[in-house]
Amino acid sequence: MDTSVWLPYVQSYGYVMLFLFLFCGIVGIPAPEESLLFLVGVMVAKEQLLLGPSLASCWGGAMAGMVTAYGAGRWWGAPFVQKYGKCVGITAERWERARRWFGRYGKWGILFGCYAPGVRQICPYMAGVSRFPFGPFLLLSALGTAGWAVPLTAAGLWLGQRIHIPLISFPLAGLALFLLFLLGAWVGQRRRKKSFES
Repeated sequence: MDTSVWLPYVQSYGYVMLFLFLFCGIVGIPAPEESLLFLVGVMVAKEQLLLGPSLASCWGGAMAGMVTAYGAGRWWGAPFVQKYGKCVGITAERWERARRWFGRYGKWGILFGCYAPGVRQICPYMAGVSRFPFGPFLLLSALGTAGWAVPLTAAGLWLGQRIHIPLISFPLAGLALFLLFLLGAWVGQRRRKKSFES
């Protein structure tokens, strides 16, 4: 989603839009999660938003999305998610890959899944379908969403305090940092695979 489309909404409606964007992103409705969190930090640095309410709104939206997706998976089950999941980007191939992945990693997927687009959207549905206990799910989700939202926001805040670039350009920097993270994860995976094969 282009920054010029969603930035005015954040500037006009503030914390409510932060909550809604993060909620939508978690349940699978396309939203600019990483770049938004980075931008929030920049806007805090430029004194357009307050840090505490911003983090609370982002974390609350992400948590509301996690619990909603968990509930959909638990109460309506796999057939519902498989039938209507395509509306929020959950294809049959992604579902099957996520099912195998969740069966193997389970709680680690809930805790660290926010860092991986796709996993972040499917993992809470999968937790509900597999009837993962709600108490541990809630705790792991709370820690995982905080561990994802706070560092990205802090990165935007840190950069926003040190570099004077027009606000519209910062989400691109957030995207660049996220791509670097994915590259690092891919390189690490390749190295582990090679060491396992040798």
